[in-house]
Formats: sequence, structure tokens, C-alpha cells
Amino acid sequence: MSTPYGLDFGNSSSVLAVARNRGIDVVVNEVSNRSTPTIVGFGERNRYLGESGKTKQTSNIKNTVDNLKRIIGMNYDDPDFAIESKFFNSSLVKLKDGKVGVKVNLNGDEKVFTATQIAAMFIGKSKQIVEDETKSEITDICISVPSWYNEEQRYAMADAAKIANLNPVRIVTDTTAAAVSYGVFKTDLPEAEEPPRVVAFIDIGHSTYTCSIAKFKNGECRIVGTAFDKHFGGRDFDHAITEHFADEFKDKYEIDIRSNPKAYNRVLTAAEKLKKVLSANTTAVFNVESVMNDIDVSSQMTREELEELAQPLLNRINSPITRALNQAKLTLDDIDFVEMIGGTTRIPAIKDSISKAFDKQLSTTLNQDEAVAKGAAFICAIHSPILRVRPFKFEDIHPVSVSYYWDKQGEDEDHLEVFPANSYYPSTKMITLHRTGNFHMKAKYTNKGSVPTSGQSTIAKWELKGVKLPKGAELVPVKIKLRCDPSGFHTIEEAHTLEDVTVEEPIPLPEDAPEDAEQEFKEVIKTVKKDKLSIKARTFGLPTSKLNEYIELENELIAQDKLIAETIERKNELEEYIYSLRSKLEGDYAPFASSNEKAKLNDMLTKSEDWLYDEGYDTTKSEYVSKYEELASMGNIIKTRYLEDEEKKRKLAKAKQNQSSEDAGDDADVEMS
Repeated sequence: MSTPYGLDFGNSSSVLAVARNRGIDVVVNEVSNRSTPTIVGFGERNRYLGESGKTKQTSNIKNTVDNLKRIIGMNYDDPDFAIESKFFNSSLVKLKDGKVGVKVNLNGDEKVFTATQIAAMFIGKSKQIVEDETKSEITDICISVPSWYNEEQRYAMADAAKIANLNPVRIVTDTTAAAVSYGVFKTDLPEAEEPPRVVAFIDIGHSTYTCSIAKFKNGECRIVGTAFDKHFGGRDFDHAITEHFADEFKDKYEIDIRSNPKAYNRVLTAAEKLKKVLSANTTAVFNVESVMNDIDVSSQMTREELEELAQPLLNRINSPITRALNQAKLTLDDIDFVEMIGGTTRIPAIKDSISKAFDKQLSTTLNQDEAVAKGAAFICAIHSPILRVRPFKFEDIHPVSVSYYWDKQGEDEDHLEVFPANSYYPSTKMITLHRTGNFHMKAKYTNKGSVPTSGQSTIAKWELKGVKLPKGAELVPVKIKLRCDPSGFHTIEEAHTLEDVTVEEPIPLPEDAPEDAEQEFKEVIKTVKKDKLSIKARTFGLPTSKLNEYIELENELIAQDKLIAETIERKNELEEYIYSLRSKLEGDYAPFASSNEKAKLNDMLTKSEDWLYDEGYDTTKSEYVSKYEELASMGNIIKTRYLEDEEKKRKLAKAKQNQSSEDAGDDADVEMS
């Protein structure tokens, strides 16, 4: 049975949660952290994912990819690319399809991966963490994404999950997942006949600031307004601090960290720590040893200085709040609570600004770091055919208008706005068209300028076949089921031709009719489904052939990573065995080996150690296993003698203990008599 898994795919770090044991638990990673760095690094022979990627980031700066959330589905010519590229040390390239890719070195070769592939690598790592911790199979996942992701980016994230051999049951907006986490576990929400509770969710993470407003009743939630600033997050504070010290160190130490990516990254890492310290203290020292040219740098900063540096950001606090309220058609007085999530909301200046904007005391009943992941895990559990969860209905708001277009055949119009902006989804609409034969349809953003992320205006295309005209007719009605599904994907679920048929329906008898009255019938015309049409879709999702290609490549890389990890493990086991056996030969094993055996085994150990640090420093797994077995074949003989002697001693000690107990019993009997 698959354990439902929710992933808060963060820009800096990600949180993993599962639904189990009648609750939602956050999963710790291999170093017992409750969040995992969203990082993919590439080495000479293998990849460094998550924690290992973060550890090696400074030394492997050009070959490490972070900020993944920002480039998934992004066009290289997107105006935002210039903003995003400054946050990357790895080489970003333009792919054949115009998207952003990343050029890295792996196994000594230059490789180019799509952003979707790299996201899949991290998602695969997160899957491994969950499987290792829960000891269960993971097949289904719900992934959270920013509210500004367009449909293309949502498809890219779903494809990334598929490449990682997961089934993405739902792609959900970050703040919507947090709202679900809030609503599911609240026991004091209004009942159906009562006015709803209105809650504003402020989510400021590493790179994005979102304000979502939700209305709650017991067992249900509806998002009524969402607005964002996609270039406002913790990383912007970090860079402001780093740029400040870059100028200071240029004057003070005559070094330019901007010219050295490793030095800049070390100062950036220290700036992030400084920011966190200043959230709890009014002053903090700033030190980086040997930042570049063997120069140690030091300085300090006050909270007031940080707020002055960040003032251009703080001036933008109110805009998303105002826009979300306008979308929801609410005022500040309508807001009952303001919930804060995301690590950057811990900055005092941000908390003060948000509190002033709402004129309310802020609420932190949700775990700021884990609410999104827990909500995503619950949503995944909803989709599980096996688990039973607490009933909870929720709807998200459609950020932009979507219209459907068709070949102009029997209609005066060739399109219709089907899902207006500010409507709710998931949602289903039925339309009827009059067709002369097979036809095409497509979904487009009604107003492309309203889409927060640049890209194609056309969302999807469909080819519908199987239209048969009745004899003598020029047109046939076709009923089409259009849907915006739970992930926000626009689809055509089914389509049928219609026909009118004459049927007989019973005429209701009068109340005073005798029991043996004869039933009379009347003929009526009914419209019924006739032929089901075949639907061929072209969406933003990867074609099956390309998806399978990426899955195969990812499986090869996983196998390579596993082999390298096992090789290192066998090497370490051999090294540990050499030291351990040598020590025991001089200690516990000494009485059980002859002089010749000791001399021979010590010679083998010395030669193996020399080999390990020379020819065997970088060899195959089988070589390490062979060397280990060679040493163990002789070492185990001596070990067996030692263990047999220990067993004899144990039995002798037990026999003496039993004899002592019997003697004590005899003495007691004598005294009683």
C-alpha cells in the first residue's frame, strides 16, 4: 500500500510529510533534519542530492543547481530570466524548445538537462528519504507550487514527478495547501448556517510573497482571493546584506567577492545566518574565514541597518494584501485572522508591517515551516482509494480567464469564455456545438496579458473524431464536457453526438382512477447520447516518448549513484576492517593466533592498506569486496577461535553461578532444620 506523500517543493529547502497512523507526520531526512535543501549537484562520477549537495555547494559551485522552483517551465527569453539568472552560479542555457536548461559536468562529460529533469532528480531523492524513513512504498504524491505558476509550469512539475516514478495526484497552490492544513484540524469552525470565518494567509518564503484569503466553515474551505509578489523573499534580504558587505570589504580589505563565485556564495551563506540572528537580536557579528586570497573578513550589522537596506522591499508589503482583498471583494474589517507561514515571516520588520497593514495581531497557530507540506499530504490522502480521511471540501480560485475555441462550422461564434477569472475550480462545464464532421478545439488564456508568467497563450489543443451525420442532415449536435481539474489543468473529458428519439412515456393516472384502469402512454421526443467521440489531446505535458526517455535516463543515473554509494561503503568497510583486525591481533585475538599466523596476517594487512591508498584508492566495488574477503578468510579463523573460547568462559561462569545458587539453597535448608 502506498503511503500518501505531500511535498512542499521550496526554492531553498523542501519539507516532506506523509499521512499515516491517523495523522500527518513530517519526515526527517538522513541527517534528521525536518527540511531538505532543494539542491542538485553533479560530481565526477555521481550526483549530490539534498543535504550532500548543500555540503558540497561551495566547492562544487559551478556544478550545483539551486533555485529550481524559479526556472521550471521558464522561457529563456522571459523578461524574468534576467532577474533570475543573477541568483545562479551554474550555467543556464537556451534549449531547442526555448526553455531554460542547465549545463553541467557529470562523469567528465558536459551534459545539458532541462529544469524539469533536475526537479525530477530532487523529487526522486525526496521519495527515497520518505521510503527509507517510513519503510513503505511511495507511488502517489501531491506537490505544492506558487500561485503564480501558469499551466505550463504546473505540467512541468507533474512531469518531474512522473520522471521520478511517482503519480502526481494533484498539483496544489502553496497557500491552498496551508489553508487545508488549517481547516482540517480546526475544531471551532462555523457551521453551515453560520457566517464563514475569513482568514488571510501570508506566505513569505525564500523567493515569493503570497497573500491568500480563504473562507472557512466546518468541513469546507474556499479560496476567494490570491495575490503575490514573485520577486519578494528571504533571498532578496540575503542578497541585500551580501551586496552591502561586498562594498564594505572592497574598501576595507581591497577584495572583490563579486569576482569570485565561491567567495560570494560563502558571504551569501553567512548573510542568511546573520539575517536569522537579527530576527532574534538587535545586533550581530559577521565573520567569514579565508573568504578569498586567504583573507579573513569581519564586520557587524544592527537590525536597524538591515531594515534600512531592506526598505525598498518593505515598501512593497501592502500591494499583495490590497489586491487579494479586491479580488475577494472584502475589506480589512472582514478579516477575522491573519496566519503567517514561511520562514521569512520571522523577520520582525515584516511582522510589524503585516500587522499594521491588517491592523490586527498576527496569528501563528500553523507551523510556519511545515503547514504547506502537511496540507499537501492530507490532499494526497484524499485521493487514496484505501485510506479514509476526515471529509473536507476545498476549492481554489481561477487566477485568469480561459476560453475554448473551435472550428467554425454550425455556429456564428468560434469561442466561449468557459472558466472566467475569479471562478472556482475544480469545475465542469457542458457545451453543445453543431458540427458538420470531425473538428478541432483549443483552450487559450482569454487575456494573455493577465497571465503572471510569460509563455504561450494556447493552453491545449484537441482533435475530436467520430462525428457521423444522420441521414439527410447537414449538422449534428455534439455535447462536450469541459473541465478544469483539481490540478488546474484544462481538459476535454468526453464528447458525444446527440440524437432525438421518440419514446413512449406513461401518462399519470388520475387520483380517483379505478385500480384496473388501463395505463395510457404518450409519445415524447428525448435527446440522448449517440456516438462517443475519440479525443486526441496536445497539452503542455511531455509526449510519452520523451517522458519515457527521461525516465530511462533517470533510472540509469539512480543506478550509477547507487553503485558509487555502495562502492564507497565497501571501501570504508575494508579500511575499517584493516584497522580493526590489526588492533585485535594485538589485543583480544593475540592468544589465539600463532606467531606465523600473526606475521602472515599483519603482512596481508599492510599490503592491503598500501594498496587501498595507492592503486585501490579509486577502483571498483568488486575489487574492494575481493580484498575484504581475502583478509576475512584468514581473520575469521582466528575470530572463530576467540569466540569459541569466549563461549567456553561464558558456560563455565554460568555453571559456577548455578553451583553457587545450589550451595546457598542447601545452607538455607540446614538453618531451617
